[in-house]
Amino acid sequence: MIQSDFSQRHTVFRKLHESGCFILPNPWDPGSARWLTQAGFKALATTSAGYAFSRGMPDRKIGVDEVLRHCSELVQATHLPVNVDFEDGYASTLNGLKDNVQRCVRTGISALSIEDSVQDAQGTRLYDFDIAVARMQAAREAIDAIDPTVMLVGRAECFLVGQPDINETIKRLSAYAEAGADCLYAPGVSTKDQIVAVVRAVAPKPVNVMMDPAAKLGFKTLADIGVRRISTASTLALAAWTGFAKAVDRLKNQEIDGFGNTIDYFQLCKRFEETDR
Repeated sequence: MIQSDFSQRHTVFRKLHESGCFILPNPWDPGSARWLTQAGFKALATTSAGYAFSRGMPDRKIGVDEVLRHCSELVQATHLPVNVDFEDGYASTLNGLKDNVQRCVRTGISALSIEDSVQDAQGTRLYDFDIAVARMQAAREAIDAIDPTVMLVGRAECFLVGQPDINETIKRLSAYAEAGADCLYAPGVSTKDQIVAVVRAVAPKPVNVMMDPAAKLGFKTLADIGVRRISTASTLALAAWTGFAKAVDRLKNQEIDGFGNTIDYFQLCKRFEETDR
């Protein structure tokens, strides 16, 4: 069953991946989503870390029901396509994964990513290769049963779990592409050679690069080597928390002046009165 209310968003999002390169910023609440929408970005993505911090929790500690409420909240806050950071699908079994993926698709999101790492009593580790591929196939099947125009992003987490092996990363991303992932993503890759290798290995499918630590290469270089999209991950949320922490430190030191350079109260009120959804 096609979700007609969101079909235009899904079409727009797929079109963005066909050529060029775009920045995919990651809001963490409706206010930041609306601001980014008004700023002129073409699509948005959730950040599991940014949302967790806003709830006073560490990353990867938010349950699936709350994550799905957050997805709905962001979809309703903007007219732009929303890509969801859906971790490992919040389920250890294939049936559980499929169920959660379908619940996520029904919120109106235009894409979701599935990671190949899991956090358990032994720490964070990669799923075994064959299991990871089967999980990607299951996610694809689950999406297609609801709306095949919704994109699936396959993530190889090797560099984030202490296994910075570019060959293993490429092996996994290539398999995820074969399993039905529409876009491939290896957070943590940072050098030009690594990124070029990934882009070539999964071509013609698009590649997402995390802004940090690849930011040093610059937007133009990343675009020139074939990266289709650059996500900011938790960077914007961290920037907001940095400003907050600095202000708190000033207050702790009994410094009550020097806050006149903040964004204007009335400007924020006016911005959020505007209709852009």
